[in-house]
Amino acid sequence: MNAQSAKHGAAAGNITPDRPDWTIDQGWDNYTADEHAVWETLFERQTKLLPGRACDEFVQGMQALPIGADHIPDFRRLSDVLIKQTGWQVVAVPGLVPDEVFFDHLAHRRFPAGQFIRKRDQLDYLEEPDVFHDVFGHVPMLMNPMIADYIQAYGIGGLRAQKLGVLPNLARVYWYTVEFGLVTQAEGLRIYGSGIVSSYTETVFALDDASPNRIRFDLERVMRTNYRIDDFQETYFFLHNLDELLELGRIDFAPLYERARRQPDLEPGEILPDDEVIARGTGRYHSARHPAK
Repeated sequence: MNAQSAKHGAAAGNITPDRPDWTIDQGWDNYTADEHAVWETLFERQTKLLPGRACDEFVQGMQALPIGADHIPDFRRLSDVLIKQTGWQVVAVPGLVPDEVFFDHLAHRRFPAGQFIRKRDQLDYLEEPDVFHDVFGHVPMLMNPMIADYIQAYGIGGLRAQKLGVLPNLARVYWYTVEFGLVTQAEGLRIYGSGIVSSYTETVFALDDASPNRIRFDLERVMRTNYRIDDFQETYFFLHNLDELLELGRIDFAPLYERARRQPDLEPGEILPDDEVIARGTGRYHSARHPAK
């Protein structure tokens, strides 16, 4: 989706924020019947696919929140439940927001969610996160205290990383955990990353396809690893349990940034000799889609 006219909100370049924090009113009463129907389509097909694929914490969070198939959730009702459980709230934004605004929201336990919903011809791919990605994908995990603390720590760390000029390294950590992370549970490998759990096609690809690598998460390694923003990931990193995210929130990243500066970046599909690999991918999907020039 490259056409300017196909973009939404801030990404379309037609939004001038009225508030310094870029928040807007969700305008829940303004959603059309067709927009609620798009939510229903997305919700029903994803909830049919996720049993046995999503992690236990996602399932528990979804069950505890006022999220259903019949309509786009009201951020006020979501926040009422979240605040009591983990101190978080959901705030509406017009789309992607500047980094410093995003980090400040997270640092203060406010999750900025796009309030628009994709069109019917964009069910499987949308360049900019919409209300389905942000609410269905992210909010259930915010009910979990470990994830809630980790994402707040990420917001605080993001503000520091900006000042140090190392934001790309930290962004990779967020990408490969919060957005595209896997975790091992008693029944096997499960999804906790919102970018996967809100995507019908990537849910299947991340767990079932032979093409991607599935590698044990290592912080320094992930800081050096580029990622794909235009397609499925070539590598997914897994945790043994979500408790590991709390440890990341306690680490002093400064020396890690320094070491990362002195080493080359890694390509998304690259495997290192000391990687703990649970599945070495064939790379077939990306070789066909993105042939070497």
